Amino acid sequence: MILLGPVDLALAALLVVASAALAWALRLGISRSLLIATTRMVIQLLLVGLVLKAVFAQAQLVWIALIAVVMLLVAGYESTARQKRPMAGLWSISIGVGAMFLSTFTVTVLTLTVILGPSPWYTPQYAIPLLGMLLGNTMTGVALSLDRLTQTLWERRGMVEARLMLGHPWNTALADIRRDCMRAGMIPTLNAMAAAGVVSLPGMMTGQILAGTPPVEAVKYQILIMCLIMGSTTAGTALAVQVACRRLFDARERLRLDRLRSP
Repeated sequence: MILLGPVDLALAALLVVASAALAWALRLGISRSLLIATTRMVIQLLLVGLVLKAVFAQAQLVWIALIAVVMLLVAGYESTARQKRPMAGLWSISIGVGAMFLSTFTVTVLTLTVILGPSPWYTPQYAIPLLGMLLGNTMTGVALSLDRLTQTLWERRGMVEARLMLGHPWNTALADIRRDCMRAGMIPTLNAMAAAGVVSLPGMMTGQILAGTPPVEAVKYQILIMCLIMGSTTAGTALAVQVACRRLFDARERLRLDRLRSP
């Protein structure tokens, strides 16, 4: 494996600087956010590298569980950070955390105990990267679906309320909206699966090949990961949308858009 030095990473970072400069020239309004996100990414990855080095050396379940909880909470926050009309209070982040916990943790534990079977089952070299990939993709699906849900209900509230006045129960009044929101959350994963191996070589497969793993073995792991991501994203998106829909209607089945925060 070719080792990277500070100069190599600095040259790669110039692409981000060029992207920020182009965004500034085009008045996109994201140059500052782009530079801040890049700085955060570098600091976070360097810190997590040091943490994982210590965790891999210890391989104790309590530390692995602590890291998993931190990852889950951060994913829950990020899933709501860029929504235009998130739910008021802690409901938005709670829905995201709950949906991702039930979906990603279940899939991760089943994969470690039934499919991969490392000894012990919580071996950090397998558990943490696997959970990270599932959380990252499920987070995107949950964020997109919830953002689409709240924004669509805000824009089409007249139609939904008209259906309620005609006697439709709340889950029937927004059935088509709920389907569209779930579809929006699943599209990135669907696109990644459809393009894998033809348009792009997925990240895990590329990393394994660069590290010297035989291509066929890397492909097997990538197929496994893509299937797990699809299952986790589907479950997480469905749970998040269902709970959010129920939260936006009260016991008398009235649409409660006052439970959303203004942009």
